[in-house]
Amino acid sequence: MLVRGKLQFIRMDHQLPDHIAERTHAVQIDALATGGRFVLYWMNHALRAHENPALDAALLAAKGLGLPVFVYQGLSEQYPFASDRHHAFILQGARDAHAELAARGIGAAFHLELPGHRGPHLRTLASRAALVVTEDLPVEPITGWVRRLRDTVAAPVWLVDTACVVPMNLVGRAYDRAFAYREKTQPLREKRLNLPWPEQSNPPERFVPSDLGFVPLNLADANFAELIAGCDIDHGVGPVPHTCGGSRAGYARWESFKAQGLRRYADDRNDALRDGVSRMSAYLHYGMVSPLRVAREAATVRGPGAEKYLDELLVWRELAYAFCQHRPDHKSVAAVPHWATETLRQHEIDPRPALHDWETLARGRTGDPLWDAAQQSLLVQGELHNNVRMTWGKAFLSWTASAADALRLMVDLNHRYALDGRDPASYGGLLWCLGQFDRPHNPPQQVLGTVRTRPTEGHAARLDPDRFLAKVSRPWRNPMPRVAVVGGGISGLTCGRSLADHGFSVTVFDKGRSPAGRTATRRVDPDLAFDHGAQYFTARHPDFIRFVRAWRERAIVAEWGGRVVTLKAGVATDTSPQLRYVGVPGMDAVALHLAADLVVRRETQISRLLQAAGGWELTDKAGERYGPFEFVVVTLPAPQAAELLAPHPFAMDAAAVSMAPCWAVMVAFDQRLAVPWDGAFVHDSPLSWMCRNSSKPSRPAEPDCWVLHAGPQWSAAHLEDSPEAVGPRLLEAVAAAAGAQTPRPIFLRAHRWRFSAGSEKAEPRAWFDSALGLALCGDWLAAGRVEGAFLAGAAAAGHILRGIGMPDGFPHP
Repeated sequence: MLVRGKLQFIRMDHQLPDHIAERTHAVQIDALATGGRFVLYWMNHALRAHENPALDAALLAAKGLGLPVFVYQGLSEQYPFASDRHHAFILQGARDAHAELAARGIGAAFHLELPGHRGPHLRTLASRAALVVTEDLPVEPITGWVRRLRDTVAAPVWLVDTACVVPMNLVGRAYDRAFAYREKTQPLREKRLNLPWPEQSNPPERFVPSDLGFVPLNLADANFAELIAGCDIDHGVGPVPHTCGGSRAGYARWESFKAQGLRRYADDRNDALRDGVSRMSAYLHYGMVSPLRVAREAATVRGPGAEKYLDELLVWRELAYAFCQHRPDHKSVAAVPHWATETLRQHEIDPRPALHDWETLARGRTGDPLWDAAQQSLLVQGELHNNVRMTWGKAFLSWTASAADALRLMVDLNHRYALDGRDPASYGGLLWCLGQFDRPHNPPQQVLGTVRTRPTEGHAARLDPDRFLAKVSRPWRNPMPRVAVVGGGISGLTCGRSLADHGFSVTVFDKGRSPAGRTATRRVDPDLAFDHGAQYFTARHPDFIRFVRAWRERAIVAEWGGRVVTLKAGVATDTSPQLRYVGVPGMDAVALHLAADLVVRRETQISRLLQAAGGWELTDKAGERYGPFEFVVVTLPAPQAAELLAPHPFAMDAAAVSMAPCWAVMVAFDQRLAVPWDGAFVHDSPLSWMCRNSSKPSRPAEPDCWVLHAGPQWSAAHLEDSPEAVGPRLLEAVAAAAGAQTPRPIFLRAHRWRFSAGSEKAEPRAWFDSALGLALCGDWLAAGRVEGAFLAGAAAAGHILRGIGMPDGFPHP
C-alpha cells in the first residue's frame, strides 16, 4: 500500500494553486533530489495535454524550481492483459497526446517495449529528476509501479488526480452506498462542476534529455500494426476499428452524443438495443478526454437526461475511484461488505446448473443466449452495455464454485476484452455484482443468498437475445474478409479459430483425414492407438497457459505423470521435474477441439496459390479451385511452404530453414517391457526418444504400447528406407538402450515424418505480407513444440486482426 504524505513544496518560492493542490499528494515526503536536472512527468493514464492537472502540476513545479519539464510515456509488454487491442488504443491515444505536447513546446518522448528495446528507462530518468509527477490511478499495475519507483529513486513522487471532478483526496474514505457518497460530496461537486480549467503557460523552451537511453518512437509516422506485431503480447485479441484511441476520436464521439443522445439518456440508457449511451468510458479511463470538460459541458444541457448522465459520471464513477483508493483490496472478495461475503459463503454448497471453464466463458459458448451475446460484445467489439454488464456479471456466481472464482473470472474477461477494463469504475461495477454498493435482498435465493439476483432469463424477457446478438456481432466490415488457412495443425487451427471468433469467414484446408498435424494420433483399433508425433507438451507462456488450464478442466488434456529419464551409456537419470500434458484420449484431442467450430476441408491438399484481382484463388491436387480469399495463411512445414509459395520472397526465406526428418515406430508388446520408467531421452543410439504410450492418461493399460523416435542423423541417413525395414532396426535399438529384452511385438509399424524438428528461434512467430494479405507461420518459426505452434498461429491471426481492426493498419501511408 502506498504511504501518502502531506504535500510539501520544498525549495520553492510559492505554493500550488488550490485547484491543483487539492488533487496532489506525495507518496513520500523526502526533500527534492539533490542535483536533479528536470521535473519528470510520467504520463500513463491522462493521455492529453489539455485540462491535465498532472501536467499542470509538473509545469508549475518546474517553473518554481527553475528547471525544465520533460514528459515520458512508456508502453510495457508486461501490464496485465496486454494485447493488440489495448496496445493499439493506447498508441493511438499517445499519438494525439504527443502532438498536443509538441504544439505547446513541451519536451516529450515515448518508449515502446519490444524485444531488443527493453530496459528500466522510467527508473533511469527518474533517478536524474528533481521531482517525479504522475497520475493518481488507484489500481494495479499502476500502484505497484509507483511503489517500486518510490523505493528505488531519491526524487519525491507526486500523485495527481486527473480523473475525477471531486478529487479523491477530499472524499476521505471508501463509501459502500452511492446515496451516502452522493450526499456527502454534493457541496464539493457543486463548487467544482462549472468552473473552467485554467491552463498553465507553456515552458520557455522545449527540453528533452540528451541521454535518454532509448530511441523515442516517432508516433506521428509510426506504423502501429507493424510495431505491435513485434511485441510479446496477446495477439489473439484484435483492435476494434470503430473505437479508435485518442482525444480527437474521443471528443468526436462526445460531441455526437451530446448533440443526439444526452437529452434522451434517462429514457434510453437501459435499452441495449438503442444507441442511448455515450460509449465514452474507454476515453475517460485513459484520460484521452477531460472528465472536467465532459461534466462541465453536460451540465450546460440541463434536463433529466443530462442530470442522470452526470449522476453516473460524477457519483457512480467517482464513488468507485474513491473506493479503490481507500480499499487497496478491491481486487478481492474481501472488499465486499461482510453481509454479502457471508451470504455467498453460506450458499457455496448450493447446487450449480453448470461450472464453466475460462475458455467456454471467454468465447461465449455457455449455451445461455443472452449471456453469450454479451460476451460476444466484449470479445469482438471491446465493450459491453452497462445494463447488460450487470446481468453478465451476476451469472458468474452460478457457474463457479465460489465468489472468489466468480470475481477472478469477471476481472479476467472484463479487463482482457473491454477497452475500459483495468479501471476503478470497472472494479466498482464488478464488485456490485457481488453485493458492493448494495443492500441485502430477502428472501435468500439459491447460490446468491441475499445478494440481489439478476437472472439472464429475466433480462432476456425485456431484451431479445437474438436482436441483441445481431447488434453486438455486427461485422467490422461488410462483408467480412474471407480467409483461407492451409494446414490443419495447431498453428493453422489456432489462427483460424481466433479469426472466426472475431467474425471472419475462415476455411481450413488440410490434406489429412483429420486435422492434427504433429499432434496426430494413429488409431489401429479401439484398444490400440499411438501418439506417433508430438509426445507431450509443456506450457510456459501465459497466453498458452490459460488455454491449457481450461482444456484440463474440460478433460481435453491431462497431466502425464510418467517417469521420464535420460538414458546414457545404459544409465537412467531422472529429468528435471516439470508439468507435461497430453491430449485425452489422444494427442489429437486439442486439434479436434480447436477445429470443432471451424469449416475444415479434410483430405484436400492445396497445390497452387494464385493472387488475382479478386483475391487469392487456391487449387488442390485434384484440380478443384477455391476462392476468392482476401487473406491466405500458410502453416505448412518450411520446405512445403517454400514450394507452395514460390516465387514469393517468403519461399526463399522458408527454403533456407532446415528441417530434420524423424522415423517414428509404433509397437505393441504381448507383455510389459521391464523398465522402471515411462519415457526416455536416449543418447548414443539410433533412438532419440522412447515412450510407453499406454502410461498416458485415458489410454488402455494393455497391450504395452510404445512409440520410438529415431534421432535426426539416423533418420536422415535412412530417409528412403522402407517402413518394413525401419521398424525392426529401431526395435533392436530398444533392447540396447534400455538394457532389457523386448517382449514379442504383436503390432509394429513405422511412420516417416519427413519434416520434423525445425528452427529454435521464437521471433518473429509469423511472417506477413500486408500488400498481398499473405501470412506464413508454424512451429518451425516459434521454437518448435505445441506451445510454439499455438503462439505462431495467434501471431498470424494478429496480423490480419490488426489490418482490419486498425484504421491506420496496413498499408501505412
